[in-house]
Amino acid sequence: MKHRPKFSLMNSSWGVSFISAAMAIFIGLLFGFIILLISNSREAVPGFFAILQGGFADGSKGIGDMLYNAIPIILTGLSVGFAFKTGLFNIGASGQFTMGAFVAIFIGIKWTFLPGHLHWIVALTGALIAGALWGLLPGILKAYYNVHEVISSIMMNYIGMYLVNILIVKNIHDKIKNQSLPVAKTAIIPKAGLDKIFETNNMNIGILIAILAVIVIYIILSKTTLGYELKACGLSPAASKYAGINAKNKIILSMLIAGALSGLGGGLLYLAGSGKYLQVVDILAPQGFAGISVALLGMSNPIGILFAGLFIAHLTVGGVNIQLYSFAPEVIDIIISAIIYCGAFSLLFKNIILKLNKRSSRQEASK
Repeated sequence: MKHRPKFSLMNSSWGVSFISAAMAIFIGLLFGFIILLISNSREAVPGFFAILQGGFADGSKGIGDMLYNAIPIILTGLSVGFAFKTGLFNIGASGQFTMGAFVAIFIGIKWTFLPGHLHWIVALTGALIAGALWGLLPGILKAYYNVHEVISSIMMNYIGMYLVNILIVKNIHDKIKNQSLPVAKTAIIPKAGLDKIFETNNMNIGILIAILAVIVIYIILSKTTLGYELKACGLSPAASKYAGINAKNKIILSMLIAGALSGLGGGLLYLAGSGKYLQVVDILAPQGFAGISVALLGMSNPIGILFAGLFIAHLTVGGVNIQLYSFAPEVIDIIISAIIYCGAFSLLFKNIILKLNKRSSRQEASK
């Protein structure tokens, strides 16, 4: 009588991914705790627990702030993760995010002729299209001229940043504050009572849109022929070409979808009605690079990216509370950066666990 193999977290694909991400997070937090000890050893422990508490320390308001901070990085994380699943490294999420944000704000300010119930939808759609178009050129260069998407998308980041600065000054500039003008009230994303539930004006249905995007991308990658073809092109372009898949079209489509997700993230952030504006500064949008860490921690899995984005946002909110313990607010940036850095090793941890699993299975088979 054959014995059924016992279920083990180490033997399942999602289990290995979870353990790898958890190891990366643990090492990052450990490094952060050491930084706190060096900075202020007396208050290091309570300060560290304040970070771990994150949004939960302030009740429903803290949770609302966490969800608000998570929205853009979930979308940019999806953007990077989706491209990575198809064999591409979309490091241009920052530029796509910025272009999407600008178009959303521009429509939100200028297109007041739209009906109130359509204004914010059109503005978000514009953000999505702008991000997609900003991801199109690196896709075309990769597909037809074999220009590496990392190089071209980095350049598109800087082009997008400077172009948006010029467009803001020429079209929607607040000269006194050197930033974009406020959007019309009809362009603000509906709150649907979430602002009252979470006791913060930042909350709206943006988090529901972000979750919907996660579900859609998960279905595309896991349940559709398109997703299978995109992943096949990423794993082996030569084999996919032999199978009759048009690899060039799939590369372009992958970058289009990735850019659209980043652009949507920009629109969701700047149409939230939270008093956030596009500043005319020569700084790349940090949400694009945060998306890389979220994608790495989430192992490019849409569901994993959702939870990774929530976790990073959780720590960000916790970083505000750390100032109560005489720590500089920049400490939380160091800790998050350490987790992001260690997140890059999550793939290494995953490969080590897989090798250990293979070795143990061979030993069992030889007995």
